[in-house]
Amino acid sequence: MDLGLEGKVAVITGGSRGIGKGIGQRLAAEGSDLLLVSATEANLKKTQDEISSNTNRRVEICPADMSDPASADAVHKAATDAYGRVDILVNSAGVAVGGGFLDITDETWQRGFGPKLFGTFRVCQKFWPMLIESHGAVINIAGGRGKAPAHDFMVNSAVNAALMNFTKALANQGLLDDVNVNCVVPGLVKTDLHYDNMRQVAEMENSTPEAVEKKRIAASGLRRFGEVEDVANMVAFLVSPVARQVQGTMAFVDGGGDKAI
Repeated sequence: MDLGLEGKVAVITGGSRGIGKGIGQRLAAEGSDLLLVSATEANLKKTQDEISSNTNRRVEICPADMSDPASADAVHKAATDAYGRVDILVNSAGVAVGGGFLDITDETWQRGFGPKLFGTFRVCQKFWPMLIESHGAVINIAGGRGKAPAHDFMVNSAVNAALMNFTKALANQGLLDDVNVNCVVPGLVKTDLHYDNMRQVAEMENSTPEAVEKKRIAASGLRRFGEVEDVANMVAFLVSPVARQVQGTMAFVDGGGDKAI
């Protein structure tokens, strides 16, 4: 299927590794040019070289910490200077924040909400006029704990629930402005962030990451862990013209892990 993404310009936060990187690879393979955003410049440069050499598409980078209020301006300036327009905005930046209830501090809440919710809001607001002009698309990457909270990941649960709520509200604004807005919710996907999560849980349970993974697979009844490509394929579809009638949805890519209707 031709997704009609040739020549589009995509901004991807959290784009240097994991799911964000995979989304960048997929969109570039479809003919899109990229601006990748991440807090770590070395990772950005490595991913920039890899994607551009594999796809022959233009890949620009912008080192920025999405928890910093000034980051949205920096990303907007980088996109404006490089391309002058934006057709696709993918918000994939975030951190894994675990911990027992009595151990959570104000700083923990700030660290969790900073990049994933506040950073997403800021860049969406900053790029909205460009997205109106291009009749563009926004994808927010949320975690399943936003729907099924976990007592040992209260911060992440609350952040992702808030991001889902924000996505739905922004989609309503998108109906007025002809901008498509959707949320993609990966399940257990093999990324560095996933393994960071497993290590945190293992420490809390006095176990090993391997044992935690095995237990989670058994408890969920999944056939396998998800791959980054599974998520990237869904994002590519949702930002394409062929999915224009899909608006305000929570698209779970979890191998059937979400058992609710």
